[in-house]
Parts: sequence; C-alpha cells; structure tokens
Amino acid sequence: MKIAVYGASGFTGGLALAELSRRGIAAVAVGRDAERLSESADRAGAQDADLRIAGLADHAALVEAFRDCDAVLNCAGPFALWGEPVVRAAIAAGSHYVDTTGEQGYLRHVLDAFDADARRAGVTVVPGLADDGGPGDLIAALVAARLGDVDDLLVADLRRPGAVSRGTARSMAAAEGAVPLEYRDGGWAPAPADETGRTIVVPGEPDKAEVASFALPGVVTVPRHVRARRVRGAIRAEVAALFGSLSAEAVESVPERPDEASRAAARWLMVAEASDRSGRTVRGEVTGTDAYGTTAVIAVEGARRLVADGAPAGTRTPAEAFDPADLLGFLEASGASWRVEAA
Repeated sequence: MKIAVYGASGFTGGLALAELSRRGIAAVAVGRDAERLSESADRAGAQDADLRIAGLADHAALVEAFRDCDAVLNCAGPFALWGEPVVRAAIAAGSHYVDTTGEQGYLRHVLDAFDADARRAGVTVVPGLADDGGPGDLIAALVAARLGDVDDLLVADLRRPGAVSRGTARSMAAAEGAVPLEYRDGGWAPAPADETGRTIVVPGEPDKAEVASFALPGVVTVPRHVRARRVRGAIRAEVAALFGSLSAEAVESVPERPDEASRAAARWLMVAEASDRSGRTVRGEVTGTDAYGTTAVIAVEGARRLVADGAPAGTRTPAEAFDPADLLGFLEASGASWRVEAA
C-alpha cells in the first residue's frame, strides 16, 4: 500500500507523514519545494518517504506524482483556494482521495462536483476527515439512527479557544464573510443571524455554554445520509468572535506549528443533538486531546480503509464511506472517547 500526502511540507502534512511511518505504510511526500519536503520527512521520522515535486498549476505533474499511489491525502489548505487541483489529479491518476478540510463551502463543492468523475474512475473521494468534520459526521449518524425520523439535528463544536496552526488560521480567515449554511426542508439556506445567545450543555462544565451559528462541515455532510428536516451547526460564541476578529496580519503572525504542550493540553469536543417531532432527543459526544494529531490519525486511517476495505465509488461523507461506530472505536486508541444516549 502506498499513500501520497500532498502538502507534506506543512504542519498537518508532516503529522500525516509521521502517522504513515508509525504504521509502516509507504509514504509519498508531494509538494513544490524539495528542500522543505526533505526537512518535513526528517522531522516526521519518515526518511524513507518518496519525495516528489509537483505544483498545483501543473496538472500533468500532479497526476504523474500520484499515478502509482493507492490513495492521496490532501493537507494543503485553505482548500477553497488550493484543493480542487489535487482532487482532479487524484481522480485522473485512479487514486482514492481524502482530505482534512473543515471548510463548509469547499466540502459542498467537492461532494457535488466530483461524484460523477470519481464513479467513472472507480475511486472514492472522502473530504473532511479532520477532527471536526470526521467525528462530527460519524457521531451525528449514530445519534440519528436512534431516532429514525429526525426533525432537528444540531452539530456543535464545543472546544474552547486554544493554539491553532497558521494553516487553520488561514482557512478561517479565507472563510470569513461566507454566510453559514443550514439544511432546512430539503435544501441549504443561510443560517438565521438571530440565533446567537443560544446555550447548550457541555459535559464536565457546571454552566451551559453560549453558542453561535457557524459554518461547520457537518451541516453539509450529515444531510447526505440522515433524513432530517433541519441540520444546523454551532460553536462557542467566544470562539466565533475570535475567528471573526482575524486579520491578514494576525493570521501571518500565528506560528506555523503549535507547540506539543499546547496541543496536548487542548481538548476537542464534538456534540450532536437530534430530536423528533414528539420532542424525544438523543445526544452524542465524541472528544479527545491533540486535535491536530487526531486529524492525522483519522485521515490516514480513512485512506488506509479505502485501499484495504473499499467503499462505493463516488464522493462520500465519512459516515457514508465507513462504519461510524467502528471508526470512532478505532480512535479510542488515540485517546478519544464517545457515547450516545437519550438526552
């Protein structure tokens, strides 16, 4: 098995290389700069990685870089700016594709625009295998399965403010100004602007947290496999305010790589709450530490499963491509925990 990592010289790409090396999976590091790729491979302990040079503007070079790879893992964001050429090249090379995006608009575009091409090529495209979109989609599927017909489903990212990478800051800044979507009555619509001030129970905290509407990936992915009248997303109001205050200067001042102590101390938490028309409610939670490390683990495991186990060709959400409980169970070895129960 051979898996290519595009954006391997970046922070998340380096973590993906390290995870591939840890698991004994042959890695191909792809990017624009040979020196940076070599440094990243050394830092990741992946000195055996095959280094290949290909830029986003050269489709033929990208296809050739991916040609003998079973899957491509794309870590180069902001994906709305740089993701599409990698998807196209992976499909053209006959390679499965996963990425680590959390960008709502990009996710919707990939799922809609590349399904036919992926089916014709006989490959599977799974965007959004990161610490928010992956666990959020998986736990929402398990919650909805307890209810059957879902009237309202909320996907909430309830992590507190913490250290982020420059890549994450760039993605958030690139998405700033985009109106968060919600799924309502069979289609996507702008999330109501007057829904600030809502609160939600947070496990382990004495008081409810105030949340605000936000463009979470689950709003786009969950309606693909859950029949629901409404699907919406939210994050803590304080985190939404922080993202909204990002300027170009502030983004570029963010360290490329958060230090390991900050990563280990930061806890991520995805919650899904679903209710039916009678008011019966089911809640699911999935949480862990080191969001960036979790992203590398879930993205590598997703790519590995596509190669080893297969999935229907076309574009798929995480919960469509993989068994939700099984993949969440796999993350337990990396310190994650999850549960689903009546609220």
